[in-house]
Amino acid sequence: MLFDKTIRAAAAAAALIATPVFAQTDMPFALDWKFEGPAAPYFHALDAGYFADAGLSVTISEGAGSLDAIPKVATGAFPIGFADINSLMRFLDQNPGAPVTAVMMVYDKPPFAVVGRKSLGVTTPADLEGKILGAPPPDGAWAQFPIFAAETGIDSSKITVEPVGFPTREPMLAGGNVAAITGFSFSSTLNLKRLGVPADDISVLLMADYGVDLYGNAIIVNTDFAAANPELVKGFLDAVAKGWKDAIATPDAAISALLKRNPAADAALETERLQMAIDANVLTGFVMENGMGSIDAARMASAIEQTKSVYAFQNEPDASLYFDSSFLPADGSLMLK
Repeated sequence: MLFDKTIRAAAAAAALIATPVFAQTDMPFALDWKFEGPAAPYFHALDAGYFADAGLSVTISEGAGSLDAIPKVATGAFPIGFADINSLMRFLDQNPGAPVTAVMMVYDKPPFAVVGRKSLGVTTPADLEGKILGAPPPDGAWAQFPIFAAETGIDSSKITVEPVGFPTREPMLAGGNVAAITGFSFSSTLNLKRLGVPADDISVLLMADYGVDLYGNAIIVNTDFAAANPELVKGFLDAVAKGWKDAIATPDAAISALLKRNPAADAALETERLQMAIDANVLTGFVMENGMGSIDAARMASAIEQTKSVYAFQNEPDASLYFDSSFLPADGSLMLK
């Protein structure tokens, strides 16, 4: 369906009216998830003054998944956010003309995974047949599961899918109510460890290691806001890159910034979660060679083709609608090491 013209008109008007406020520094940032380890680089960038150096006063809000973050940005409630680009593709297909796009890739290798327990018989994709799989319906990893199933040749009809909520996902697996779950590799793994599941009993099937050629989460912007405030967006992305670069060099410092906002968090656990994201999702060979933030056109085309194999686009997919590299800093600041 077309993006609600009334909402878009209101958002555009709000963007125009609010531009002086935004231009004066205010930049609310919508995360897709809770204040956990992988969010630490943004809080570090805030505390280190990187956003302030760009003339920005940034407030960071937690979210409830990409399907929560994307509409927040599309409607203009937030000028900028963090979300799965694959969910963004589908959102734009279902809401043509919605003013939102990705401008900086963060998870070059997506953390979409099936996480199981070896003691419950799950160590390979084929082991899922005959088992119960817990999957939250809005989960980004669950949305990509059909591609994973197709690439690995498993018979989905032989898997019992149990819809679960995000808060009950890992407890269901820890309690043996399901044999595996879909989720982000670092989040589900560390949540299971926190619940007392031994590390050597956890099996992580990272979809990217099984032929799923997708990208992951990216910084997304409201395009009306970005068109009116390009330098603010560029400054925001520069600060994000600096925050990640510091987090890679000194994870403990970044986690300290996180703990100020989430004092109940386990520092060691969140440091491990952040390091998992760095090693598996952020600091890939492509990023080491090309810097953070950009995408490869051929790989993006492949990702769209894989998505087409399991999702019936209502409109012809167009990569230029999903990613705009024009706001990325060109001064070398995107090189992380």
